[in-house]
Amino acid sequence: MDYSIIGKKIKELRKTVGLTQGELADGICTQALISRIEKGDVDPNATSLYQISKKLGVDVNYFFEIGTTPRLDYLKEVERQLRKLRKKHRYKEMIEMVRAEENNPLFKEKENLQLLYWHKGIYIFEVENNGEEAFPLLKKALFLTADSKKALSEREMEILLTMGGFYVGIEDYSAALKYYDQVKNAIHLTGQLNDKSIKTRLLYNVARALTRLGRYKDSIESCKEGIRWCIEEEHLYGLAQLHYHMGYNFELEENLEEAIIYIEKSIFMFELLGNNEHMTFLMNKKEQLSERILS
Repeated sequence: MDYSIIGKKIKELRKTVGLTQGELADGICTQALISRIEKGDVDPNATSLYQISKKLGVDVNYFFEIGTTPRLDYLKEVERQLRKLRKKHRYKEMIEMVRAEENNPLFKEKENLQLLYWHKGIYIFEVENNGEEAFPLLKKALFLTADSKKALSEREMEILLTMGGFYVGIEDYSAALKYYDQVKNAIHLTGQLNDKSIKTRLLYNVARALTRLGRYKDSIESCKEGIRWCIEEEHLYGLAQLHYHMGYNFELEENLEEAIIYIEKSIFMFELLGNNEHMTFLMNKKEQLSERILS
């Protein structure tokens, strides 16, 4: 058996379930040993491999290519569907799925329970307009896995982004920026993201909060950083929105010529992506700005 294959599979599964090397190592071995196992430098002993497989949600035989991963596949599918519903704001369908899984034994484990608490908190805030219940639930979700001794996982970053977005929703922009700062620091410490959209969403949401505070130049800088990130990573998600928000800031600064440039860029990008949802608004915005320049 080529044990380097085991290391590759461990790394692949660890990233899929959103664990850092430190999180995977916790209670099993050292982070350094996990790193060496993933690189194929050392062979994991049977006890460690069993503990690792349990934490990753697979049968230990999976690593020897004779088992299956129904448990992991099911959890991944639930998470995928919840993410899809969340992004499309289909909150009622989302909460139905959450409620259906609340009694599932698989979701008693803290990492999986966290997924349910997070989405339940979103529903309570967005649909029931109950921030007093939603905020504590999101904090409860976060602290199921968050530990000051380890870097934040990508899911933990996303929960913090959600909390920041809620504070924007209640117009407490300074509080929102504090949560966004936590995500920014976590990304800096982590150094690499599997989900590139996390940083894009962070920079866009920071820009929106700064605009609401009247800090237009700071907002423009956040947009520029987001645009650079998207280009460097060849990642189109959020690029059109960032260009629009740049234009919006220039409009608020009464720099209408510059505003039109960025509105036009956002129109082009939305067309390129086949996203026509915002086209009428953007075309009207461009026409209004042009009329203001001529008047």
